[in-house]
Amino acid sequence: MAERAARMNPAMLTAGSAEPRVDSVGQAEAAHGVESSGQTESPDQARCPYLVVRDPDVVREVLHRPADFSPANALVAVTPLEGRALRVLQRVQFALPPVLASNDTDTHAGIRKVVAGYFTPATVAAMEPRIRELAQEAARNAADRLDSSGHADLVRTVAAFPPAVVMLELLGLPVRDLADLKRWGLDSMELFWGWPDEDRQLELAHSAAEFYVWLRKLVAESLTAPGRNLFKSLAEHGLSTPEMCSLGYFLLIAGQETTTQLISTTLFRLLEGSAPVGWEDAASEAGSKAMVRHVLTTESSVPTWRRVAAHDTNVGGAPIPAGAEILLELSGNHITSPSQPAQRGPSTAYGLVFGSGIHRCLGAKLAELEAAVTIQETAAALPGIQLREGEPEWIRLLSFQAPRTVTVTGCRESKPL
Repeated sequence: MAERAARMNPAMLTAGSAEPRVDSVGQAEAAHGVESSGQTESPDQARCPYLVVRDPDVVREVLHRPADFSPANALVAVTPLEGRALRVLQRVQFALPPVLASNDTDTHAGIRKVVAGYFTPATVAAMEPRIRELAQEAARNAADRLDSSGHADLVRTVAAFPPAVVMLELLGLPVRDLADLKRWGLDSMELFWGWPDEDRQLELAHSAAEFYVWLRKLVAESLTAPGRNLFKSLAEHGLSTPEMCSLGYFLLIAGQETTTQLISTTLFRLLEGSAPVGWEDAASEAGSKAMVRHVLTTESSVPTWRRVAAHDTNVGGAPIPAGAEILLELSGNHITSPSQPAQRGPSTAYGLVFGSGIHRCLGAKLAELEAAVTIQETAAALPGIQLREGEPEWIRLLSFQAPRTVTVTGCRESKPL
């Protein structure tokens, strides 16, 4: 346990070299759904130092055996942080002790229960009118942008900010600094799940430090604020300020940025025309729900997640040595097999999209509701739009993916006779 705790220290925020060598784990493993990532490279040529598990049954087995396959590496930076970046983080006492997603101790269940109290089915259902109000406002803003300039980026105008507002309101926290929160979220995703070089790491570390300082102030303010909020509940449960900052750091990213990314991918696939649902059909409740479910099962914003073997064990009949880093493919992974054509047919069971077992995503129903409502309101408010660009630039990180932009024009241009 001491070794795992040390790995969450800023001085050890890494899961391995940016260009590690991976020995083959043999044919038996591949035959049972466990494969070496071998010579596969990321989009920026960094190799993937993990055993990749693609078979849904094996993925589920790993997730349901936390004593054998620990989540301790779930939030460890993929790329080693260099000295300059580490010093930036150390100056603000940046620390991410394992609290929720990476917690493999017996404290996990109690902390999860506290957080789950903010994501109950009744609470999520009660948020739907507010979610729809925000979606309608965002769609109107996109329409105004189209009217004024002839084009609009639906990621910026529709997908970006409503999930952040919903998350903050749901947790009882003040809605402020939204543009900064979105920037910090994307930067932290790249820092922890990307392959930044030393100069880029330094930029991202400054952003992460800024976010951490902001978060620490928010935690302190929340403890004396009137009413119920997440940090007050966590403090009552006995969490320290560093533990609350650690939980808040990733919850305020995962709780809203991944929903933005799910909405962005859904919008792009709808307008691209490759989806089983058309843009007009997406304006209905049934159509929007079906389209979001399609993207979730084929190209989720969280395509992979990590585990580490706690000791020598086996899965699917394949031996797994202690310390083996495992990459679980959840939905539409483009990272470990980027040379293959993008698959947009079913790649996994829907039940695995948000994980499974004791670490399953607490915000699953909220994310799906937000995405479906946003898609429905956008399609209803913006009939006849079309993509202005071809294939956009994509966010392609180890465990996150989405188009950075979805730029549209106001109507389809008629072809000359």
